[in-house]
Amino acid sequence: MKRYWYIWFTMTKRITQVAFASRLGVIFFTLGKLIRFLLFLFFLLLIMQNTKADAGFTTWQIILFFITFNIVDVLSQFLLREVYRFREYVVSGNFDHILLKPISPLFRSLFGGSDILDFVTLIPLVGFLVFTVTKLDPVSILQIIFYVLLLCNSLIIAISLHIFVLALGVITTEVDNAVWLIRDITQLGRVPVDIYKSTMRTLLTFVLPVAALVTIPTKALLGIVSIEGVLLAVVFSAVLLTLSLLSWQYALKQYASASS
Repeated sequence: MKRYWYIWFTMTKRITQVAFASRLGVIFFTLGKLIRFLLFLFFLLLIMQNTKADAGFTTWQIILFFITFNIVDVLSQFLLREVYRFREYVVSGNFDHILLKPISPLFRSLFGGSDILDFVTLIPLVGFLVFTVTKLDPVSILQIIFYVLLLCNSLIIAISLHIFVLALGVITTEVDNAVWLIRDITQLGRVPVDIYKSTMRTLLTFVLPVAALVTIPTKALLGIVSIEGVLLAVVFSAVLLTLSLLSWQYALKQYASASS
């Protein structure tokens, strides 16, 4: 683990140096993300106040769901940014070199350098999360622990989805559209799945990982999640991770290198 931590830190440091080559670009990038977050929050509150689509949640609880979604989304982008560059490696043949290195090709393809700019946007999100929690009913230590653990579980789900994308990229060289498809699906978690109709709610809970990603962790913090919901999220992540690793192994067996 120490060796892989050093590898991750070294590659992240190099990518950070490239990113900060244009300091003005860094400023505009960070401001753009924050403005985008505030604008969508504004439209979300506007919709909730003018419709009945709140499923019994208060305004601050809806905001909490939205913040949780953004924390999971930013964390996954921060840690898994290398996936967005994976197609170039396969097409150019550089993936051949990755396979020859004395490190796990999956680790290199997933965590080959994180984007520090995503981490910067995480800081105000956490601050806004703390502020939002103060507007709710008192939260116990146990609720906070469950929330943090389920956020870690959500990160495992996000990693699993990105492993599926890598496997698809090895076989078909298609990565970008698959990543954006996953991101579009998970966007449905910006609000609690309870606001959707029963068919859609069932789909987002038992087929797609949206409920396990956002709704269940947030409900744990609110103290309204059932033990069945927690177990569902954990089992979902375990099954998804296992299937994703199997798909990665299958993809590697199908890989014939760029020269073929």
